[in-house]
Amino acid sequence: MADETLFLLLHNEMVAGLYRAAEQGEGENGRCTTKLESMGFRVGQGLIERFTKDTARFKDELDIMKFICKDFWTTVFKKQIDNLRTNHQGIYVLQDNKFRLLTQMSAGKQYLEHAPKYLAFTCGLIRGGLSNLGIKSIVTAEVSSMPACKFQVMIQKM
Repeated sequence: MADETLFLLLHNEMVAGLYRAAEQGEGENGRCTTKLESMGFRVGQGLIERFTKDTARFKDELDIMKFICKDFWTTVFKKQIDNLRTNHQGIYVLQDNKFRLLTQMSAGKQYLEHAPKYLAFTCGLIRGGLSNLGIKSIVTAEVSSMPACKFQVMIQKM
C-alpha cells in the first residue's frame, strides 16, 4: 500500500515539476510530454527485464501483449487491464476503466484537458517494456471520460 502511494505521489510531482519548469520559461510544454515519455520508457525497460527473468519465452506478439495487460499492469498498477482488443494487424487497444493515475483527479470535463500529461509516462512505460521484449511500437493514449483511458499500441514491423 505504501509503495502504491509513493508511486502516485512521485508521478504527480514529476508531472507538476516538469510543467512548472516549462511555465517559468525553462522549456516547452511539448518537451515536457517527451521527457515524461522518455522517463517512462527507461523505467519500462528496467521493469520488464526484472519481471521476465524467470519466465519462458513468448510465442508471439499476442502473448507479449497479454503479459503486459495481466502481469506487468498488475505489478505496476495493482489491477489488470480491463479490455484488450486487436485487429490482428499490429494494432492493440488496452482499456483501463479506472486508471490509477487519473482517479485522484476530479471527473469533471474541465480536467479532461489535463489528463494527457498524466498519461505520457505510462505510454513510455508500455513502449519501453515492449522494446525490451523486441517489439518496436508507437503508444498513444486518449481519455474520453475520467478516469477511464485507452492506450493504443501500434506495432512497427522491422
